[in-house]
Amino acid sequence: MAQSLTFIGAVATTAVALAGGFALAAGEGEAPHGVSAVTCVNPASGASWQIKIDYDRGAVDSNPARIDAAEISWRDAANGWNYRLDRKSGALTVTLASATGGNFLFDRCALSD
Repeated sequence: MAQSLTFIGAVATTAVALAGGFALAAGEGEAPHGVSAVTCVNPASGASWQIKIDYDRGAVDSNPARIDAAEISWRDAANGWNYRLDRKSGALTVTLASATGGNFLFDRCALSD
């Protein structure tokens, strides 16, 4: 009985390892780690600036951020603006709240992941 349980455990472990290998081969990849400096551009004015994404701490420019496979979103504590960065296209939407309804800015960032 103990040998059959060991065999079943070995088969299960092998299946999990193979499934993980297929996920990596299919492009799932490993999540980014560390800090990444990303250049963003306002397409209307040509102005550019950098943001620093800290994947390990879940932060952008020291502001807490929500980072998932599709997007990175955060609120800048200094000015109250909200940011949504599409990780596939690099589209950055900035929402400026105000008493008169607010504004939206549409920028582009060069992501390497």
